[in-house]
Amino acid sequence: MRVVSQKYSNEILILILSLIYFIPFLGQAHLFDWDEINFAEAAREMLATHNYFNVQIDYKDFWEKPPLFIWMQVFSMKIFGVNEFAARFPNAMAGVVTLLTIFRIGKKYLNTQFAWFWTMCYAGTTLTLLYFKSGIMDPWFNLFIFLAIYQFSFIVERGREKSIWKAVLAGLFLGLAVMVKGPVAILIALLCLFVYIIIHRFDVPIKFSELLAIVIATGITCFMWFGVQLMTDGIWFLREFIVYQIRLFTTQDAGHGGPFFYHWIVLLFGCFPASILMIKSFFMRSVATEHQRVLLHWMQILFWVVLILFSIVETKIVHYSSLCYFPLTFLAAYALYYMVHGKTRWNKAIHYAVYFIGLLFAFVLMFFPFLMKHKNAWILYVKDAFAVGNLEANVNWTIWDASGGVILFAGLMVYFIMNQQHHYRKAIIALFVSMMFMVFFTSLLIVPKIELISQAAAIRFYESKANEDAYVQPMYFKSYAHLFYTKKKQPTNPLSYDHEWLKTGKIDKPVYIIVKNTKKFEFDKYADIKLLYEENGFAFFKREIPR
Repeated sequence: MRVVSQKYSNEILILILSLIYFIPFLGQAHLFDWDEINFAEAAREMLATHNYFNVQIDYKDFWEKPPLFIWMQVFSMKIFGVNEFAARFPNAMAGVVTLLTIFRIGKKYLNTQFAWFWTMCYAGTTLTLLYFKSGIMDPWFNLFIFLAIYQFSFIVERGREKSIWKAVLAGLFLGLAVMVKGPVAILIALLCLFVYIIIHRFDVPIKFSELLAIVIATGITCFMWFGVQLMTDGIWFLREFIVYQIRLFTTQDAGHGGPFFYHWIVLLFGCFPASILMIKSFFMRSVATEHQRVLLHWMQILFWVVLILFSIVETKIVHYSSLCYFPLTFLAAYALYYMVHGKTRWNKAIHYAVYFIGLLFAFVLMFFPFLMKHKNAWILYVKDAFAVGNLEANVNWTIWDASGGVILFAGLMVYFIMNQQHHYRKAIIALFVSMMFMVFFTSLLIVPKIELISQAAAIRFYESKANEDAYVQPMYFKSYAHLFYTKKKQPTNPLSYDHEWLKTGKIDKPVYIIVKNTKKFEFDKYADIKLLYEENGFAFFKREIPR
């Protein structure tokens, strides 16, 4: 037993630290509209209806996403109850598994020190922690695709004794990714494989039997749900699912648009400092062995395929490029390892870019609470009435809210001094450890206050109506929060989905209507719809049953 614990001492340490890092305070803030509440609501409705095979939202078929992640949330809710902690717990586990996975792969790829560099790079970026503390499905989706790509790297490597089981594993992970989020996983994998074959001028040692094994394993895994749905619901389901995927790619779905370089900017700042450090890897003379270059090439290809693909896609949402976190942090660790070992020059431009962008982050985090505490001095210059209403929320900002910025500032000072003294390994450790603490304290102290500003007033209202026999309906804006926080039961009256009927029809129970304050005047013409009150940008109306 002692020999085993010594052999896996690093992994045990990562397991303990990641549990401490990801699990605490998961439920301290309400779920955020839309995606977090969307998936949690689908899980809640599975529990309410005992229909675990069909995904539903508002008790209507929801064909936009497969059910694997929602099943994870259902299992979590059975253990912890229907709440925020349960909805986010599966992703906390994804964080633990991800850090253990990249450490093991990094150790096999090069050595233990490289594995620690990669683990620090992944854990020490802003967006990775926030995603592992969220209730969205991308962390598991990304992990499964990465594992499939990793198996691909074994299949195409020359001189390596191969096994058909590598292809089966690649297909299994690819199928699981499809079951989490849909066929975009297959598109990404095919594009990566195609680019790899083109780069190597079609001289890639892949056997037909290996390709067939990938296809069969992927198909069997996907058939567990997609195939059964097709047999039970017919072609309608598949047609609607495909139309939705095409709409995401070709239109700015639900108003989520942006410029071509949207995801470039997201990764640059959201994955700082790894995003700066990885730039060095593209200008390094190759110092890797032939075996190491295979995975290096796959990581470079995965990064560019995902970044360019989702730059082309019209719908722009922050987490669409989150699969880039794996190759981005790998390339950053690759550059760091060889810079620390003197195999490539320590680039001063990159060093100063890390330092000054880090200082910018630190000062923003330190001064943000101060600005919010003295919002009356500048709120008059905000022109959007809904934003002004949000900002009027009663939030107690204190000096402790600047803790994340102070920690990062201290870490950057140590990073700069250690660099000047050529203690590069200590500099890197100081940088990423301070980033980890900064992100942890920022998510603990600031994110819940952002939630108080942006949506808490509406959610408090929904929670107050959870045990009342009434219709609760947001209008003129898209939301899923009312479904989850009122614990909506399956409607018995199909007219309740009709907004006009709720406003003017012969209703059978009271109706509560929630709108943004910019739309409250829409109800001036309805004599029997009364304004209850306004709070933080939202207006709350009630319509009684007509006498």
